[in-house]
Amino acid sequence: MLTLPEIVGLDSHVGSVRIPPELDVPLTGRVRRMMDTESFRRLAKMTQVGLVSLVYPAARHTRFEHSLGVYRLSLLFLKRLAHIPRFTSTVSKQNAELLMITALLHDIGHWPFCHLIEDIRIEGLPRHEVLAAEIFRSGEVAELLRNDWNIEPDSVINLLNNNNSGKDSVTKLLSSILSGPIDMDKMDYLFRDSLHTGVPYGRNFDQARLIGSLCVNESGNGMAITEKGKTAAELMIFARYIMFSEVYWHHTVRSASSMFQRLFSELYQEGRMELPYFFRSTEDDIIRFFMESSQQLPVRALAEGLFGTKRLIYKRVAQFSILEQPEIYRKLAGKPYRQLCELSNQLSTMISGDKPPFAILIDAPPMEKEIEIKIDVFYPKEDCYRALEDVSPVVRSMAREQFDDYTKRVRIFAHPDVTMSFRENRRIIEFLENRLDY
Repeated sequence: MLTLPEIVGLDSHVGSVRIPPELDVPLTGRVRRMMDTESFRRLAKMTQVGLVSLVYPAARHTRFEHSLGVYRLSLLFLKRLAHIPRFTSTVSKQNAELLMITALLHDIGHWPFCHLIEDIRIEGLPRHEVLAAEIFRSGEVAELLRNDWNIEPDSVINLLNNNNSGKDSVTKLLSSILSGPIDMDKMDYLFRDSLHTGVPYGRNFDQARLIGSLCVNESGNGMAITEKGKTAAELMIFARYIMFSEVYWHHTVRSASSMFQRLFSELYQEGRMELPYFFRSTEDDIIRFFMESSQQLPVRALAEGLFGTKRLIYKRVAQFSILEQPEIYRKLAGKPYRQLCELSNQLSTMISGDKPPFAILIDAPPMEKEIEIKIDVFYPKEDCYRALEDVSPVVRSMAREQFDDYTKRVRIFAHPDVTMSFRENRRIIEFLENRLDY
């Protein structure tokens, strides 16, 4: 496994590309050929955190950069795990190559702003994993998988599938490296998003220490860490919590997100969305499409506020959380998007007569919750495994209290022209209390 040319390249620094912050990513001929495919190059024109750049201007890094970062981490993971007999006895060289190429391609099915769109659960809209499967099964990506890597596309699709049902123990083990409480995807995006936003919290964990502590869990079908990595794991989990609170669910980011979701939803309802075009497009293509398609429609103001020459982001006029008006929060969190739109329309009519159109937007956490924090810690001297939440009060608190409830809030945003109507938000509370079934 250590003789794989990509892993050798970590130390030789021959034929590499540099990504921030001063990291060399080793490239072999077969990796370069995959990077040069149209499907992968498209990621270079798709930002990693989308509308976050409206709040943090330097957050313009791409999914292309992130994918290279995750690929590099896969090599570091494999280099470490090559010294673990329980890993090498079950994971073959071919399995290691499958993990490497899947790490590189893990985001290839994304379309611009796809997580924002998926969160509103529009009927008939496929998940980005479905698009990824189509890319893997035909065309140049499929050909290179077979010819350069001797890998069948379905093996990559299976590895990316979060459903472990029917997977053998080796596939489950590799899947846990790609997607789990502590995986290479989160390890890179937390660090990289933190770097580009200028917010330090996502980098406040010891990545090298964490990788150096990787091992196999007791069942042999998932990742674990040794006790030496416990503190680094705690800090990574806490870093993710803070990044959600300060970046991904920053109130202005969520205001822009709610504007975008309403813009997309209304254009979709108008029959103006050509989904096959949307799935194949770059971010610039989609922004151009929104600006052109919203002409002569009430949602034009939303498009111009987000993507026009003058930024106009709605203002936060009310907020509800597990601590602030918890009854209202519990009723709205996870509520179907169309119902949120109907409530927004009613509130807008009450406050402003719906002038300007879509003057009020309600933003609530989506129905889908964040993943559970479950990873084992191995204690060599005692030759035993313990759940991280059992040995860490920090993680135990986060595991038992719902992560979403403390990082994600229900918020009401208003067009700047009508914010003066919200000097006393008791009107909002009374409105919601009268319309929600308690």
